[in-house]
Amino acid sequence: MSDTPNVTPVPPAEPAPGTRAPLSAIDLVAFVCEILAFGTLALWGFTMWPFPWNIVAGIAAPAVAILLWALFVSPRAVLAVHPFVRAIVELLVYASATIAWWSMGNAWIGLAFGVVAVTAGVIAGRRRLS
Repeated sequence: MSDTPNVTPVPPAEPAPGTRAPLSAIDLVAFVCEILAFGTLALWGFTMWPFPWNIVAGIAAPAVAILLWALFVSPRAVLAVHPFVRAIVELLVYASATIAWWSMGNAWIGLAFGVVAVTAGVIAGRRRLS
């Protein structure tokens, strides 16, 4: 017999019902990236289209992104999907905001936003999986 004690792993304690784990800095960065993505899509819609269509695109682009986010990515998502589907939808929203910056002629802002948003998404996603 070995001298090591027989220890069984214990799952981490669940938060009390009605509460959740406290927010961390990466959660706040991810939230700011989400809001910036929605704002970027609204800015793109209102500035890159001619008059009658800029109203439609300025409202519809962020509305579609918010709808996708609420259905698949939100902490209280309507549809429970596999984490990889969740990551793909999150990446789709971030990529659309990055492409919107590029199409507005601000490639460096788009690139910086894409790097920060994807990095925050990956770190937050890894934390959710653990």
